[in-house]
Amino acid sequence: MDLFFSYQIDGRGRTREARRDEHNDEYIKGLIEQILFTAPGERVMRPDFGSGVRELLFTANSPELAATTQMLVQGSLQQWLGHLIVVNSVNITVNESTLEVTVVYIVRRTQQAQQVQFQQGMSL
Repeated sequence: MDLFFSYQIDGRGRTREARRDEHNDEYIKGLIEQILFTAPGERVMRPDFGSGVRELLFTANSPELAATTQMLVQGSLQQWLGHLIVVNSVNITVNESTLEVTVVYIVRRTQQAQQVQFQQGMSL
């Protein structure tokens, strides 16, 4: 059973399961979100999983940092989801305490272009 990401309850009051249909937009979006907001080292059995993009909320913003982070995120997405998607672009914006990530990709199986956007705020 694959749990839906982020954790949700379904209409029956049970844990929502993810459909493992590899061209399902919701499924791929959940996988992208997991990679973006998981810090490397957070998963014991896969210490190189994730991108660490959440750490940007606590660093000084600069064009060099943004360019480096975009390349790291794009590399992480290609490494972990390269069999499902082709990443066209990653755009990361940090405004005060909010991180915004936009990923443009092509689903390999359907050849359809997709765009997904995530926002992460700093928790106090």
